Order: sequence, then structure tokens, then C-alpha cells
Amino acid sequence: MENLAMFCNQCEQTAKGEGCYKVGVCGKDADVAALQDILVYVLKGLSIVAVDARKAGINDRAVNVFTVKALFSTLTNVDFDPARFVELIGKAASLRDDLKEKAEKAGAVIDEKPAAVTFKPSSTVEGLTANASVASIKANAVDNADIESLKLILLYGIKGVAAYADHAQILGQEDDKVYAFVQDALAAIERETLDLNGWVGLVLKCGEINLRTMELLDAGNTTAFGHPAPTSVPLGAKKGKAILISGHDLKDLAELLKQTEGKGINIYTHGEMLPAHGYPELKKYPHFYGHYGTAWQNQAKEFDEFPGAILMTTNCIQKPRDSYRDKIFTCGLVGWPGVAHIADHHFEPVIRKALALPGFAEDMQGKSVMVGFARNAVMGVAGKVIEAVKGKAIRHFFLVAGCDGAKPGRNYYTEFVEKAPKDTVVLTLACGKFRFFDKDLGDIGGIPRLLDVGQCNDAYSAIQIAVALANAFECGVNDLPLSMILSWYEQKAVAILLTLFYLGIKDIRLGPSLPAFITPNVLNVLVENFAIKPISTADEDLKAILG
Repeated sequence: MENLAMFCNQCEQTAKGEGCYKVGVCGKDADVAALQDILVYVLKGLSIVAVDARKAGINDRAVNVFTVKALFSTLTNVDFDPARFVELIGKAASLRDDLKEKAEKAGAVIDEKPAAVTFKPSSTVEGLTANASVASIKANAVDNADIESLKLILLYGIKGVAAYADHAQILGQEDDKVYAFVQDALAAIERETLDLNGWVGLVLKCGEINLRTMELLDAGNTTAFGHPAPTSVPLGAKKGKAILISGHDLKDLAELLKQTEGKGINIYTHGEMLPAHGYPELKKYPHFYGHYGTAWQNQAKEFDEFPGAILMTTNCIQKPRDSYRDKIFTCGLVGWPGVAHIADHHFEPVIRKALALPGFAEDMQGKSVMVGFARNAVMGVAGKVIEAVKGKAIRHFFLVAGCDGAKPGRNYYTEFVEKAPKDTVVLTLACGKFRFFDKDLGDIGGIPRLLDVGQCNDAYSAIQIAVALANAFECGVNDLPLSMILSWYEQKAVAILLTLFYLGIKDIRLGPSLPAFITPNVLNVLVENFAIKPISTADEDLKAILG
């Protein structure tokens, strides 16, 4: 019999392409999975209260900020620590009850029919997991499989929105309509009153809201750290003490650079932190040296071998091995049982560990890679790009972007890039690029054939580049010599895909496998309206695209 306390199908690597029932492929156990479901359940109740409270003019920013932060904690590979989920669940219930009381005093009528509005959570892991089925996706699925599919697409999409909204809020960028939509969506999922068309509308609205959220995050990053510029980043190492920072949050990196200044410690990026080297306000630090490692495929080996301290931010991080637990630290929402956690950017323990560890015994020479081709940099040479297209020096653009992962099948993206003809340009972003980021593809008239646009967060930059090129050629984005070859893994990728649908972008190739939560009927709708396709082989797809 299926264990309803453990069912998760939110990521690409889910077991057998269907769902994880005993332990997550990501490494989370049944308790953590159940606690995540319960947290989402209580957030649905909180959101129903928030939606009804807004009707009476009550809008609580603390509730809004907490909602997206707590929802972000349930993304794939963010938090594996049961104790922290117990705390988040308790706070969600407390905020819900306080807001309900405040709203009712203001004359609001709170809908108490959904059980999530009045659910009283236990304060222990044991008590919560004993009642896990109350929040289980499997236990609470509706009979209509297509509606259930759209509900899950919406839930996973707003989880991605929540991640970007939290990043943006940390950098001082907020928009109440983002908070309101996340709460509207959570409330709708719990109330289950929409028909098929209503769910389709909310799913596309999620794409619209995610575009705005990524715009906020882009503004936060560029306001705080300047616009990225093309920058060469060494992949070797420098003799001396070292800290490796992995994840996405540039604020964490900025604070780490400030606190390590003058201490004889070199800072290296890992994974999605690579694009940070292109930001003027970050690369001004002389001890911000280079990049070490890829993303998923070699992460454990890289962390084992790194001779310094390691700081983990946000998500896309594998569950740590015991062999390097003593030199690893987490911050922000990231957590594992038994791993030291840093609060409020106080990185003294990380610095002490780095000074105690040997660091690199000698310089290690390696190749270098270029980063910093965000929208400002690319549009700065737009005239040159346009002339190259008109002169047929550039035949086609490929956006090969998205998530990395451990499951087989992602070598397709390396092969695709390697086989792309020499008169084509590859734009890339997110951690999927670590399959090919150090390939030397040469250039076309001084324009590099491989352009690193940035993190997954920087999909906004890629969209702006496509829109600007379409305007320059006086055509629609779908009429450009541009093809999108995307890899997905977790929920931020779902949100970005919904944004592309909202923008009407067609002919996207998606892999390595299609989401387990999409039914055949829903997939047919996506095929009919957006011509979305699963990837096949690099040779077949290149032939189909280029003729």
C-alpha cells in the first residue's frame, strides 16, 4: 500500500518518473516530506485568511513576507531539517490565527469551511507526522486528473515565484501584487472551486506574476551590485586559505566578501554563484578569486577535495556526505540535521574554519571562462549582432538553459552545444550550463559563440534580450532565428516555463523528461497552444530546427 505520508512528484528526478513514496531521490525522508506538505497546508489556511482580510482592508506585510519565505523552504533541495519545519509550521499557524482575529475585528468575514483555516498543528515532529495524511497530495487529490494536474502545476509554479520573491525582498524589492497572487493561488488550491478553464487561467497568471517577480529580483541585483559586464573567471586556484560559496543568493556573497576582506582568505564560487564574478560591486574585491567545481554531477567529490570551508546558500545542493560535514555551513533557508547553520550573515564560524583548514598548498593553473553577458552587455553590441545576422554570419541562436541534475540523460545538452554549427550562437543560463560551460566554441566576428547570461534568476535578462532583438528585426519573438532548449529539475524552472507560456513563446524543447504531474490531456493542450516538445537526440533536434 502507498504510504500517503510520503508522496512527492515535484522534481524531474522523481522515482520511475512517477513519484517518490519511501524516500526522495533528493535525499529527504518521509518525515521531512510530510512536514513540507503540512507546512504548505497551513500556508493555504493562512492564505485564505489573508485573501479574506484584504477585502476588509487588512494587508499584513509580515504575513506576506513569511508566506513566500516559508513556501520557498519546501522547494527541492532547500531544507532537510525537521526541527526547522516544526518551527515554521507553528509560526504559520500563529500568524494565521492572529490575522484572522485582526481581520474579524475590522469586519472581515473569514471562510472557515476549509479545514486548513482551523487546523491546529502539533508542536512535535512525531505529532505532526502522525497526522501527515491531512496534507498529503495523494490523499487529497481530486477525482478529475486534469484538474489535479493543473493544481500541481500551479502549486509548483508559485513555489518558484516564492523563491524569486524572497531573493528580491532580501534586496529591498517588493510588489504587493506578487504576494497577493501567491496567497490567491494557495487559497484557490485549498478551496477547489474552479473549473478546468479557471485553473488554466491561474496557471498562465502564475507565468505573468513570475515575470514581474524576476524583474524585481533583477532590479535588486543590479541596483545593489551593478549591471554584469563580460569578465574572465579563472577555474584554477591560488595558494592560501579558501572559502567556497555555492547557491544563488548574492547578498550572502556580498556579506562574506566584506567580512573576509584583509583576512588572507580567497573566495571561490561554486555552481550558480559563478555569474557573480560579472557584477562590478562584487568583483572589486581582490580576494574574490575564481570558480571551483560544477554543479550536480561532481559536487560530492569537489566538496571532499576542497581544502577550505564551504558555505551553502539557497538550494540546488545535494545532501552532504559525512566526509565533509565538519567544514560545511548553511545559511538562509538551507538546512540539514547536524550541519552548522549561520543566521543573519554572521559568518565568523565560517571564517574561523577556513583559517583552521590548510587551504591550497600551491597555485593550480586552469583554464578560464567568460561570464557577464546579461542584457546590458549583449544589447551593448546589438548592432554588431544584428549586422552579423543580416550578413548571414550568424544563422541561428540557441538558448540552452535550465537546471542540472544527477539523473542520466543530461549529456544531451553537452552534445547539443558541441554539435551546434559554427555559424550559431549559444546563450546559456542556470546550472545546466555546467555540462558545457568551459567549452571553447570560438567566436563570430568577435562575438563569443557561448554567452553566459547568468543564473536561473537571470531568465529575465534572456527574455529581455529576445524581446529587444525581435524589436530590432521588427518581428515577434517566435519569428526570430532563436530556439529554446531547456532542462528542468525543480520548481523555479516550472515558474520560468509558465512565464514563457504567458509570453506566448512556442517550439520549446524540454527535457530530460517531462513532468510526472502533467497528464496526457494537459500535455496535449501545451502541445496545441505552444508546440512544446520533448527533447529527442541532439542530431535529430538540430536537424529539425536548422533543416
